[in-house]
Amino acid sequence: MRFFRLSLLFLFIFSCSQQETNHSSPFYFIPENTSVVLKISNLENFNSSLTNNDFLKQLSKKITLKNLENKLKTLSLFKPTNDLIICFTKNKLDSLEYSVITRHSKDLFVRDSLKNYSEELLSYNKKSIIKSNYNNQTFYSAIIDSTYFSSSSKELVENAYTASNTDQALEKMYKATDDSKTVSIILKSDENNLITSLFPKNDLNLEVFTKYLAVDLDITQDQLLFNGITQASDSTKSFVNLFKNTIPQENQTQNVTPANSEGFLSFTFNNFSNFYTNLVKFTQVDTLKTTSPLFDNIIEVGVIYNIEDEAIILNSLDTASTEEALISEQNILETYRQISIFNFGQPELFKNSFSPLVTFNKATKYCVLDNFFVFADNLELLKNIISNYQNKTTLGNQAYFNNLKEELSDASSLLIVLNPTLLNSVINKNLNETTSLSIDNYKASALQFIYETNYAHVNAIIKKTRIKAAQNAITEELNIKLDHDLLNNPHFVVNHLNKQKEIVVQDIKNHLYLISNSGKVLWKKQLDGPVLGTIEQIDLYKNGRLQLVFATPHKVYVIDRNGKDVAPFPGNFNDVITQPLSVFDYDRNKNYRLLVTQGSTLIMYDKNLKVVNGFSFKQDNNTIISQPKHFRIGNKDYIVFKTSQKIHVLDRTGQSRLNAKTSSTFSKEAIYLYNDKFTTTSLEGHLITIDSKGHSASQNLNLSETHHIDTSSKTLVTLSENKLTIKGNVYELDYGIYTKPTLFYLQDKIYVSVTDLQTQKIYLFDSNAQLLPNFPVYGNSAISLDNIDSDSDLEFVTKGDNNSIILYQIN
Repeated sequence: MRFFRLSLLFLFIFSCSQQETNHSSPFYFIPENTSVVLKISNLENFNSSLTNNDFLKQLSKKITLKNLENKLKTLSLFKPTNDLIICFTKNKLDSLEYSVITRHSKDLFVRDSLKNYSEELLSYNKKSIIKSNYNNQTFYSAIIDSTYFSSSSKELVENAYTASNTDQALEKMYKATDDSKTVSIILKSDENNLITSLFPKNDLNLEVFTKYLAVDLDITQDQLLFNGITQASDSTKSFVNLFKNTIPQENQTQNVTPANSEGFLSFTFNNFSNFYTNLVKFTQVDTLKTTSPLFDNIIEVGVIYNIEDEAIILNSLDTASTEEALISEQNILETYRQISIFNFGQPELFKNSFSPLVTFNKATKYCVLDNFFVFADNLELLKNIISNYQNKTTLGNQAYFNNLKEELSDASSLLIVLNPTLLNSVINKNLNETTSLSIDNYKASALQFIYETNYAHVNAIIKKTRIKAAQNAITEELNIKLDHDLLNNPHFVVNHLNKQKEIVVQDIKNHLYLISNSGKVLWKKQLDGPVLGTIEQIDLYKNGRLQLVFATPHKVYVIDRNGKDVAPFPGNFNDVITQPLSVFDYDRNKNYRLLVTQGSTLIMYDKNLKVVNGFSFKQDNNTIISQPKHFRIGNKDYIVFKTSQKIHVLDRTGQSRLNAKTSSTFSKEAIYLYNDKFTTTSLEGHLITIDSKGHSASQNLNLSETHHIDTSSKTLVTLSENKLTIKGNVYELDYGIYTKPTLFYLQDKIYVSVTDLQTQKIYLFDSNAQLLPNFPVYGNSAISLDNIDSDSDLEFVTKGDNNSIILYQIN
């Protein structure tokens, strides 16, 4: 889904003459008879979620939604700075119209070099409306009381001048949504709604189910998680009120539902009498003069769906009393696996008692499985239920269901669980289509309601099922598509809230992204230029909250977790910054020093962006070719960097600590502390070392001119043409174009990675230069390797296609 922007000039000129209606919130512009409201707090995050979520990509192939998406393509250039409201409203011809509402801001629209766009000014009752055409899609817009309103319908824009939404129930639901969530959805249950039913195999429409339903939606690559409330008027005709004066019980139908079934429905109550009284009021049909004693001790009724067959489950608190109520139904039809299967003479009892929740009217047989009384017509279905129950292969025994259940409440008034076939059926029923989505890897989806007074909590989840990986298998966890091609390599940073890792990456439009380890784009920020080197983190306020710190060619940034600049940053520089920003914490007390390199000049700043007067480097007009680094040997600090002819070793004040003399011309490889010596290489492929007394040495490693190195304190890694050497152990790679080797020390082990950019292969080795099992894997950049979540498996991130990143897990 894409969103639009329009001419700032016209909007400014014509907003001056608009009639005031004194609306205090964009909410009040929601058109009358709107059936669906989307409240979007971050449009870019929302668009990214739509692009990357697997289920939504499948859903977008539906004809109805594809037509809607085509209408909304006119919105592709919209850039709001506040919450955005999208409304869907049916017109008099039963066609769907959309409206977009947000606070007007100066950067809402940028039309520069916009192709295939035209506009004209219309007049309506001495007011201005702009008619726009973008890529053959027409929309109308106006600014009213500092609120921008646009729509596919000119009539809705006209009405916006005088209309004011006074629906207090809708306003309450709107205010109940979570502003921190990327998107919230509010459904009004009426005949105009796109969504007509949430139930798989009955005629219970949303219109009679509840008045309003509002949910916050959390979207990750493999999951849709809904949390919210549904509100009913204090009316007997609201289905939600069936559960009035009842307390939700723990749903247990999954424990008797075969894993190969299509799903189940479960509803619970602590007091059947109260529930039944509510049901009679709702249906206004009292088919039973007195209720059956069979239900006296029942706390849950379940319906198992199995293609054309169904089974009814009664969960009893008192098995003996429920069996007593069935004393006249003891005619044994058959015994299967030592379980008696009885005839049942009241096949329509459950439909008559629980319609519209239960429509099954052929309950001719039953059996008893501990506290579960199972009724069906199909004998083979009963046997299948018995077999799965005894073999512990029910839905409740499946890992994928229990994983799903972690996002749900154990006790709910109503729970619906669907397999892919039944989920497709519900989707097609709402969209009036017949084609099925390819969602076989979504083995279970769930929706539950937990009743409170006049409203119910709502939870729902649609989640891709992951197959447990084999030992040492490399699994692709995420594949995240960004808005533009990548500029640099993705790498991990720390989330200080949970101590896990997240991903930062920049695209060619100089947008910086922070992405969670579940694949959610947390924010996207426009920078002035490319990030130099690797982004580091600091704790500027010494409170455990980390900020990102880095330089571009003309700025030094410090950005908080929410993507906001931390004052007084960013710092602006007229002269070009030529090396990545160096961040020093000499005494590990978080009194940071930020060292900026500009050609041959070094300038030291404190954490408040003030020049440190106590630091002065006497430059020699030779360009610095490596990022300055800080090392500590013993109790002495060393700031080390190099020009093409000299390695500089300074103290904290910028004065020379060592005067090391070498005759080498240095490569652009970084300087490392290896075996307590400052270590780098020459252009000729010699290893150059300088000790803390200034003694230098040169060792011919026979490296090619295009060599690379990396080191830890005790391990040296070199790459020369196709020869990778780790601690003296050589691995001959195929000839290719390789990234610089990267050394990682994790979980007391050393790992070394290189990527062949020619064949898009990532290699990962241990400290003995042995290739790890199941490598190489696909990738287009150097990797960042770490343990990014709560398990012990390592993950690594790399560039995939030009505009995507891939997260792998080593199992």
